[in-house]
Amino acid sequence: MDEDAVDGTELPDDAVQWRRDANTSRTVRLLWTFGVSTFFAAISIVVSWRLYRMASGVGGGIVVIALLAALATTVLALAATDEPERYLEWLPGDVPSGTRLDRAMDAAVGTVVMGIIIGSLLGIGRYISQNELLAVGASPFTALVTLLLPLALVALVLASFLQSVGTFDRDAQTIYLYEPKQAIDLAVIEDVSVRPIGDAAVLSLRYAQPGGQYVQGPRRLVVPPAVARDVAAIVNGEQ
Repeated sequence: MDEDAVDGTELPDDAVQWRRDANTSRTVRLLWTFGVSTFFAAISIVVSWRLYRMASGVGGGIVVIALLAALATTVLALAATDEPERYLEWLPGDVPSGTRLDRAMDAAVGTVVMGIIIGSLLGIGRYISQNELLAVGASPFTALVTLLLPLALVALVLASFLQSVGTFDRDAQTIYLYEPKQAIDLAVIEDVSVRPIGDAAVLSLRYAQPGGQYVQGPRRLVVPPAVARDVAAIVNGEQ
């Protein structure tokens, strides 16, 4: 399990805490990195291509290519070091550190990788189209590039959904969420279904409606599998 303990007040011995975000969950981190870096790469390619076209008009296209190659090499070199912040001290302003720097490096490296992938697809498509190697031209390659953008959006949505920070108090039979802050009393839950997803589990909650009154609260939660099993056992035991 890749959840870290949640910082907070002292809790009962049988309380279970968890934190799932880009810093503690590999799944969330990969989804977030793919989503962010794909959009950054697409924007970078558009800007770089326009700069290249403008520079080529005065014979400076090779300069733009060299600058892009140097920037990509620098990013990869920083990512390969154990202490990248030591090489960024010369930058003006507030240099990110800790988890902020980790996420920045993930986004930067991901942008380079996705830039290479998108650029390669566009380049291959352009070459095939110019040489008429396929009857459909560059359509398959441009379609793949176009498909990456909605996939990146889906990845960001999934990364947001899979993030979760909370505590499960077995004695109080209550789930406490911190982002946003909310308490879910299992006494108002009449049915629970569990769906494992990788190193986590999705809890689908069905609330009781006493007197037909609607009970507010999340209908789905992402929690550690052990918490999901305990919650399901408690709710099913009360029915």
